[in-house]
Amino acid sequence: MVLLGGTRPEAVKLAPIVQAMQVQGRMRPVLVASGQHETMFGQALSSFGLRPDVRLHIERPTGSLSELLGELVKALDVHFEQLRPAAVVVQGDTTTALAGALAAFARQIPVVHVEAGLRSHDLRAPFPEEANRKLVAQLSTLHLAPTTRAVNNLLEEGIAGSEVLLTGNTVVDAVLSIARMPTAYHDHRLPDVEHRATAGKSRLLLATMHRRESLGAPLAGILAGLRSIVEDHPDVEVVLPVHPNPHVRDQVVAGLLGVDRVHITGPLHYAEFCRLLSCARLVLTDSGGVQEEAPSFGVPCIVLREVTERMEAVEAGVSVLAGPDPVLIAHHAARLLAESPDEGANTRANPFGDGRAAVRAEQAIARLLGLTSDCPAAVPQAVLAGGS
Repeated sequence: MVLLGGTRPEAVKLAPIVQAMQVQGRMRPVLVASGQHETMFGQALSSFGLRPDVRLHIERPTGSLSELLGELVKALDVHFEQLRPAAVVVQGDTTTALAGALAAFARQIPVVHVEAGLRSHDLRAPFPEEANRKLVAQLSTLHLAPTTRAVNNLLEEGIAGSEVLLTGNTVVDAVLSIARMPTAYHDHRLPDVEHRATAGKSRLLLATMHRRESLGAPLAGILAGLRSIVEDHPDVEVVLPVHPNPHVRDQVVAGLLGVDRVHITGPLHYAEFCRLLSCARLVLTDSGGVQEEAPSFGVPCIVLREVTERMEAVEAGVSVLAGPDPVLIAHHAARLLAESPDEGANTRANPFGDGRAAVRAEQAIARLLGLTSDCPAAVPQAVLAGGS
């Protein structure tokens, strides 16, 4: 059983399924690292006590998406021919997920799609993820959907029946397990930042931005919004882990150079990120995964995108769309910061799951392979309501 990933979100969302497989013992999970974001993938897995069983080595002289896709399909085809896995599990909407689905489909190996059915209904945003996940859907045998909305998206595309299962999102399983673990920060500033936040001496804002479509003018607007928040709220501190993409890093550093109470860090280990998120007052992000993680800690989220495929969070009142507009970003931040931590978005239910998605995923895959006839347990009504 191959579980394929190459980015931090893939590691985070596949790790609980690997652990569920290890507990049940019905399938032997083989974790394959594609090399898309090799360091971040490995770091995230290590937070769960896991590491890749196989590491692909691909050449990326230009760094283009087309080059990555082509090289991955070739490398995976060789690997699947040798290993002949019973199924290939891919997650989400990355280039790695699309390459894995293509290579497995060509070898007539069943594809299991974790976090299936997300749609923004705009091929340009997020790019290229919206196209990737729609293509993976056409190649998959089993679709593990995180919410009712995701199930309905698949139904509208003609994908139905026992091929589609509502599981909840495994990211909830991940953050709840990681939050219980002790962790040590690699950045010497962060223990003091956390102490000030938990002692009530400051309010912590956690910010992440990495999307290709955010580069340039949109990212400039986001950074202007962050500057306004810090200027308007003297007790606010911002931690901003910068994505390794040099174009993102250079623009972020230039845009926030010299701004007091903004702590720009390198990529955080997942356990470190979860620890900061758990004591944050507000999160600002263009990341899909963070939109799902924040509600697990009752942290309201400002989404730095025009559209999101995670409208469940917006409808549940735990997220708000601001896009890259600095005025809207500052406005929503001021409104949410004015709320008491005991009211508003902080007290609303998490629409993404109950922390049992990995168990349901393991049961569904075992059923697909004929290892059990049992159906996975139903998702609680809270998740169904969040995705209606």
